[in-house]
Amino acid sequence: MQVFILIWFGQFVSLIGSGLTRFALGVWVYQSSGKVTQFALISLFGMLPGILISPLAGVLVDRWDRRWAMLVADAGAGLSTLLIALLLFADQLQVWHIYLAVAVSSTFSAFQWPAYSATTTLLVPKQHLGRASGIVQMAEAVSRLISPILAGTLVVTIRLQGVIFIDCVTFLFAIVTLMLVRFPRPEITVEDNAGKGSLLHEVTYGWRYITARPGLLGLLIFFAVSNFFIGVVTVLVTPLVLSFASVAVLGTVLSISGSGMLVGGLVMGAWGGPKNRINGVFGFTLLGGLCMVLAGMMPSVPVFFVVSFIYFFGVPIINGCDQAIWQSKVAPAVQGRVFALRRMLAWASLPLAYLIAGPLADQVFEPLLAVGGSLAGSIGQIIGVGRGHGIALLFIVMGMLNMLVTTGGYLYQPLRLLEKQLPDA
Repeated sequence: MQVFILIWFGQFVSLIGSGLTRFALGVWVYQSSGKVTQFALISLFGMLPGILISPLAGVLVDRWDRRWAMLVADAGAGLSTLLIALLLFADQLQVWHIYLAVAVSSTFSAFQWPAYSATTTLLVPKQHLGRASGIVQMAEAVSRLISPILAGTLVVTIRLQGVIFIDCVTFLFAIVTLMLVRFPRPEITVEDNAGKGSLLHEVTYGWRYITARPGLLGLLIFFAVSNFFIGVVTVLVTPLVLSFASVAVLGTVLSISGSGMLVGGLVMGAWGGPKNRINGVFGFTLLGGLCMVLAGMMPSVPVFFVVSFIYFFGVPIINGCDQAIWQSKVAPAVQGRVFALRRMLAWASLPLAYLIAGPLADQVFEPLLAVGGSLAGSIGQIIGVGRGHGIALLFIVMGMLNMLVTTGGYLYQPLRLLEKQLPDA
């Protein structure tokens, strides 16, 4: 656990630095271009390359020493940030440079994440995996909470160049912490021997490993579908809040969300989740769907304050329970490729959600609840009509679908009984 905590602290510091740069670059792109589309493309370039390269990255993580995989990933992401700083100092920085740097960083994160997750399994006793996942989630929550506030202050005082320099220092700190420790090697197992072969064989082995275990496959599909609904809602939070409140209120909502995630991470870190972790996934996903429905039914400042905190309180518990299940059920020697494929498939629905959320709101749901719209005389009598109410209806639909998927997942026996039927690796 001491080695894990040291590694976690290094990654935590680096995460805060990355959050500072991400916020500051987003502001720079929006102010430079004045276009929301160019701003939104940062998220797409920050996710898509990592998703596409994940299967190959997972295989290489299993082949390499995992400490060196994390070192290379941190160093590569740090160098891409340093390149942005050099272009900025030379007054040559353009928007497409940021897209390229973000894409490179996303590619390296495809190596860092499975190596970090698989290493945790080797360092942390099985009974504490839930707590370890909670601590990792807590670090993300702290970064989400304080990075925008710090970045907003630092951009004014030390400008974008200073923010990027701080990020480079945090990458260096993460690298130093990794240099101070040694990782245990996973034991050679039957699964490891079966997974060896050509690069193509090892890339596809992760899929064969998951499909041979219906419970894990069901869990993967469950998250892929749920992530789509959550992705649609995530994109539309800002326009919905701004339809009835100010920018200051939006900032408060985001801060409350970060606070809820932080408290949830602390609880998960201390508690470790329920004994049957799949119940933690189902219960808090169901609660999250209910929060979406309430936000759409009663779009107002007090309601958003409450549901934002409750929803994000459950996120670390859902992710922590899910992570602990995979870490305990997948053989450590093949976790790199299995976790990478899991990440790719679970996140593959997010770019689609980001792409269709805007047109779905603007061209379908907003006209339905506009004054005189098709649903103004029916549903509009309940939730209201006018600007933003179509998005509110979309929140209700996404929340109900998420609750329906959760119910279906619970009724699917191999998923509900996953931890009982599938032995620990």
